[in-house]
Amino acid sequence: MSTRQNTNRIVIHCSATPPSMDIGAAEIDQWHKDLGWSGIGYHEVIRRDGRIELGRDYSQIGAHAKGFNEESLGLCLVGGVSEDNVAESNFTQEQWRSLQITVKHKALLYPGVKFNGHRDLSPDADGDGVIGPKDWLKQCPCFDVDLFIKEIGL
Repeated sequence: MSTRQNTNRIVIHCSATPPSMDIGAAEIDQWHKDLGWSGIGYHEVIRRDGRIELGRDYSQIGAHAKGFNEESLGLCLVGGVSEDNVAESNFTQEQWRSLQITVKHKALLYPGVKFNGHRDLSPDADGDGVIGPKDWLKQCPCFDVDLFIKEIGL
């Protein structure tokens, strides 16, 4: 794995798993290995109970957002789809608290860092200069990261 030289962006993801599926970094690591990757692509995973588990080493380039991995850290919230596999923001209060803490910590560690949801890094398919729902390749992380960042005062 290559070493990341800069951290200009934090990309927030979801695991696209239902609320009944309580997984963590170990399970995602195995899924990513099953895809032929060297291991987990995210740097942190926030479990349903709010525990933050370490994934890929922070110094290493992640494998979570094509075209942005060399400059970003990937954070993954467990959940993001309903029991019938429809995208939904179904994260627990413990996850929201942990996300708030880790986002504020990352903002202190990396002054000027940008926060994005994975979906917000989709290409501007219609060329209107705005990445919106019609452009999203995925729903991930199933909530508005910009609004979340504003709500927590960053």
